[in-house]
Amino acid sequence: MFSLKDHTALVTGGTRGIGQAVAIALAEAGADVILVQRNAKDEETATAIRKLGRRVTVVAADLSSPTEVKRIVPELLDEGREIRILVNCAGIQRRYPCEEFPDEDFNEVIQVNLNSVFTLCRDIGAHMLTLEPSPVTGRKGSIINFASLLTFQGGLTVPAYAASKGAVGQLTKSFANEWTSKGITVNAIAPGYIETEMNTALLNDKERLASISARIPAGRWGTPEDFKGTAVYLASKASAYVSGHVLVVDGGWMGR
Repeated sequence: MFSLKDHTALVTGGTRGIGQAVAIALAEAGADVILVQRNAKDEETATAIRKLGRRVTVVAADLSSPTEVKRIVPELLDEGREIRILVNCAGIQRRYPCEEFPDEDFNEVIQVNLNSVFTLCRDIGAHMLTLEPSPVTGRKGSIINFASLLTFQGGLTVPAYAASKGAVGQLTKSFANEWTSKGITVNAIAPGYIETEMNTALLNDKERLASISARIPAGRWGTPEDFKGTAVYLASKASAYVSGHVLVVDGGWMGR
């Protein structure tokens, strides 16, 4: 039910944090992995995947550049690659009071967190539509986007991030509405408060850290490893009837 044997997954944001854990989890489930990352010399994730006996390809691309994003899929398809799984996990954060938020920072966050997600979903989805259903997963492909608690909430000093993640939730549902009947599931994962580099500012703010931690029913912040099973589930046969869903992984925060 959870096998991804001999499938190929394209993962963005896989050099660290949640994206790294997810890329390794997909490889553990039997998938080969294409890592899209800005620094091609960062080999940590690729090395871990190779040690699992899976094939890994590193594609250097800066997701803040629309031109570089647009070339990713055509170049891979020209090489004859068949991609069955897409994970859009790359994301950036910028923090300013709303009244001071610079246009250039807002636009950069939207480009990386939303526009690149749209482009990769569109291009890889179009490729998946040409494939026959896989006997392993029972469908043509699986797309997993990373949303956020700020898909549902506004946050503080992060209007660009909140706007981008709110849109990712709706984008996920839009693609799912058109593609589920054609054999492609499209879902999103919304992490809660996770111990990653992106949350360094919160983790270093003793008052906010204490306030947030006290309201997490699980009694702790999440870790990247908490997303390994979730991602494999959404990519595998086990989730064949799940599409258009934003799955919250937050230690119970949203249900408190």
